Amino acid sequence: MLGYVLRRAQSAVFDDFANTFDKAGEALTPGEFGLLVLVDRNAGLSQMALARALGIDRSTLVPILDRLQERGLLMRHRSPTDGRTHALALTPNGEKALARFARLVRAHEKRIASQLSAAEIRVLIDLLEKVHAGARSL
Repeated sequence: MLGYVLRRAQSAVFDDFANTFDKAGEALTPGEFGLLVLVDRNAGLSQMALARALGIDRSTLVPILDRLQERGLLMRHRSPTDGRTHALALTPNGEKALARFARLVRAHEKRIASQLSAAEIRVLIDLLEKVHAGARSL
């Protein structure tokens, strides 16, 4: 069954991600990494826009942002264009940490894709995007 195989693959990928970060003495989840990348690439992104981009509820996002802010990786400030919203940015320490994290993720990605050619990786990503789109359309 497709769902079962996807779940087993996700579990193995997440385990490798966790082991990669544990061995490096870092603590980060795949979701937190993705969040930091989105904030880094979208200066001034609002919390609402980030929640939409991640496909999660704002109430789920706030505790994650709190943790990353407490770790000194992320900061919130009032949006200069809309005082009702918070704009997000990485701190200088967050930028340095993200560079370290990206190196770890590249090593992780190389390991999990070691059985695939570049063309197979592209096909797999395309197929997974189709599965995602099909599941979201329900």
